[in-house]
Parts: sequence; C-alpha cells; structure tokens
Amino acid sequence: MFDDCIIMAGGSGTRLWPASNARRPKQFLAVSRRASHTGDMLGGNTFFHAALERALEVIDRGDKDRNGRVIIIAGERHVPFIIEACGSLPETLRERLVLIPEPGAKNTAAAIALGITYVQRVSGDERTILVLTSDHRIEPLQVFRANASTAAAFARQEQLVVFGIPPRSPATGYGYIEAAEGLSLPGEQGNRAFRVASFREKPARAAAEQFLAAGNFYWNSGMFAFSSEFMLCAFNRHAQDLMAPFTRLPVPEVHAYENTQGLRVLTQWPGLAALYEQLPAISFDYAIAEKCTQTVMVAADFAWLDVGSWDEYERLVGDTGSEVYQSGGKPCFVDADIPVALCGVEDLIVVVRSGKDGTAPSVLIAKRGETQRVKEIVEKIRDAGRTDLL
Repeated sequence: MFDDCIIMAGGSGTRLWPASNARRPKQFLAVSRRASHTGDMLGGNTFFHAALERALEVIDRGDKDRNGRVIIIAGERHVPFIIEACGSLPETLRERLVLIPEPGAKNTAAAIALGITYVQRVSGDERTILVLTSDHRIEPLQVFRANASTAAAFARQEQLVVFGIPPRSPATGYGYIEAAEGLSLPGEQGNRAFRVASFREKPARAAAEQFLAAGNFYWNSGMFAFSSEFMLCAFNRHAQDLMAPFTRLPVPEVHAYENTQGLRVLTQWPGLAALYEQLPAISFDYAIAEKCTQTVMVAADFAWLDVGSWDEYERLVGDTGSEVYQSGGKPCFVDADIPVALCGVEDLIVVVRSGKDGTAPSVLIAKRGETQRVKEIVEKIRDAGRTDLL
C-alpha cells in the first residue's frame, strides 16, 4: 500500500494540561482502545501506540525490495517515551522503524520536510508516503486501512491527498476542507473522494454553521498522502525557503544510528541542528496544502476523534483508576497521581500532577463543560513567565 509512513509525534498538547505538557504531551497519555484485528501487537494503550499500529497496518511489509518503513519525527525530550512504546514490538516490526529527533519545534511543515528528506536520502527512488498524526482516536482499523488504500491510489497519480472528516457539529476548533466534484478509481462505485476546492481556517461560529449546512465541507484531519517526488516539487515550488536547507543534508552514515532497545534512533545527522535554527515555524497546511492545486480529499468512513478537552477525554476513558475519596455531592472526573478527597461537590473535572515525575506540581479544577478554557489558562501561565508549568 504505502512505501513509508511518517508519524508526527511532537507537540505539547496543552489543551489537556496539566497531564499533557511539553515533557510528556497528549500522545503519550493513556486512552482506552478496543483490541484490533492485529491482536493488539503493541501491548500499550496510548494515542501514540494507536498511531503506530495504524502505520504498521498500511505500510508494505510483503515486498522486501520496497522495505516499508515507519519514520517517527519527535522532539528530543520525547525520545524516551517513544523508545518505551516501541519496546514491546516484535523484532520483525521494530526493525522497520526509525526515530528522528527534531532539534527544535518548527511546526508540521518542517517535520514533514525532514521525513521526506530522509526518505529521499536513504531510498533515492519514488515512494508513496502517508503522514499520520499521533494524538487522534481512529477506529476501526480495517476501515481506516480501506480509506488509506484509496488515498495511496490517488497519491500514485501525482496528487496531494488529505483525509476529510464528515462534520458532526459546527465546530470552530478545526480547519475545514471544501469539497468539489466527486472522483472515483477504476472499478469503484460511488464517490468517496473529491477534488478539493479550498482549505478554510478555523472559522467563527456563524461560518462553521454555514459550512455544516452546505453539506460539502469536511473537517481537516491533518493526515496526508503523496508521492515523494511530487511533494519535493511542491516544497520547492511553494516553500523553497523551508526546503532549501534540507538539500544540504548528507546521506546518514551507518554509525549515525543508535540502537536503543531494538529501535534505531538517528542521533547524528551533520548539519541538522544548524539547519533547524534557520527554519520558519509554519504548518504544512499554510506552506503547501492551501497552495497546491492538485489536491484530492478522501472522505473518512472511520470514526475520528481529536480529544481536545478534558470533557472529551472523560467521555473517552471513563474511570482513570485514580484514588478518590468522596463525601456528599455527585461523582466527579478525577485524573490524579496522588489521592484526592472531595466533599459535597459535583460536575467537576480535577486533574492533579504532584511533580513526582520531575515536572512542576500543578492542579486543574474545572466545571464540566468549561474545560475549553484550559487554553486560556495556558496562555495566562505563559504570559506570567511560568513556562516550567507547561
């Protein structure tokens, strides 16, 4: 299906602060997940585990000549979590992974450019690539695989492919994709792919309601597919200032990798750190997707959830197993690493991090239905200069 898959595993996930922070972001939080038909081969239940399972499901593992890989792009401080997550994989799967630590956080365009450069340096031939996020809930896996197969077919036709999510509400927290005429592959019936008319930024409420009523707008999932040569040309055409520094990177030497618990980590790539200092921080959507004229959207048949608030996280995981003692009131949602006592309260979401993991101690107490305000709290913390809390 795909020759390579790039998993973007960086970010700080501050919408789920304080459990999610720059050191241990959202993608490494536990989330309940039904066992898939792969037999739960990863032995874990974080968002990242689920993304890794999706990647391994859609790369070509049958053709040794193609040597399908999963390339994980993440911040240097996230390396230990990724090594831990990959440790339970069978060796036959672990040898298909490579972790590339980013020297700095430069948004998604840089992460994808880094992944493409690596593919081009170590392979040198045309490859079909799928880019996955690492902090979303997607199921069932079989349906995702079917949609990914459609995306791979269009990617081989020199198209940029994006997965569009049928909107369930006039949400203002997502970007939108305007779909144009339907497209189909030979032998297919019906249209589950569409020419992209435009990308729209996160809208105000009134615009989101108009998008929902129009019926041809979809949420932008942030997942893309393309061929390597096509995307290199797109970067050179639309974001040459970002791609140009990557052209100076050499082919990684054999000794540039460290083997840690069976996972290859590219720790030495001469020029990468200096290169990152020059890069603009810009999203892939701004740099490429919104400017590309050869773009196809695959309408998702799978269930998709971007867990962007504690209210959504509560609905997803239910009981966290925290040690809670309550007298009076009604049950609240508690995610804490120390015992918590509640007296006569209700409709609260309580998140406690004691600092035992080396981070600054912090507590969030919010009313159910108000946790979208966490982003405002994070900004207040940042404005106060307390970045140690983030």
